[in-house]
Amino acid sequence: MRTATKSVTALLSAGIVVAALAGCAQSGTGDANSSGAGNASSSSASASATPSASPTPAAVFTSVNGKTTQITLDAGFVKALTTLKLTPGTIGSATLSKAGVLTFPITGGNVTYYDPSTGVRPYVQGELDHSGSGLSLTAGGTKVELKDFVIDPGNDSHVSGDVYVNGKEAAKGADLFRLDGSTLQPVTKDGDAYVLEGTTVYISDDAAKLLNATFKTTAVTGQLEVGIAKLTVTGS
Repeated sequence: MRTATKSVTALLSAGIVVAALAGCAQSGTGDANSSGAGNASSSSASASATPSASPTPAAVFTSVNGKTTQITLDAGFVKALTTLKLTPGTIGSATLSKAGVLTFPITGGNVTYYDPSTGVRPYVQGELDHSGSGLSLTAGGTKVELKDFVIDPGNDSHVSGDVYVNGKEAAKGADLFRLDGSTLQPVTKDGDAYVLEGTTVYISDDAAKLLNATFKTTAVTGQLEVGIAKLTVTGS
């Protein structure tokens, strides 16, 4: 996938997965490290001191190689699709179960995690790629394809991807979904994989505008909840 990435190197803790996949908020301001002794002379010396080296990451995930991102579709989202007479479908390696669970294989990515106390912001940097899969929405003779998703856990946690309308590219690397990690459950393990469940997925404002324009409606908004995400991840 093609959005800008940040550099990353071995899974050292579940903290990476917790922060990286949850779409958690990271916009808080952290105080810079300081070591003054509390008097004027030490403050003056501190001002002229050589800046300290950049903080070392607490953990690095150089190569994310699996497994899946799943979204259990919200009943309100399914109802909205029905009202708009939109039929959902899958692209490539994605699947949609009868129970309403969308599954997108994770095909790559990388993540670096800094201890929040270091003041580094965003303290989770990187991406999770889902190349070769996606979601389609069809009404009459119009088909919109949203594919090649990238999860970006930066300050503005979101999912981007490419958009095609009736087979023609309409947008590349567009902001498609926003993530709310406030509903996140504690991370768990399943064999060699980390499992993170509970992040709420919403349609982005940009995607809502595109869908409204394409399907000639005003019903889609950035407050439309798509569903709840479950991420199962392996890597090195």
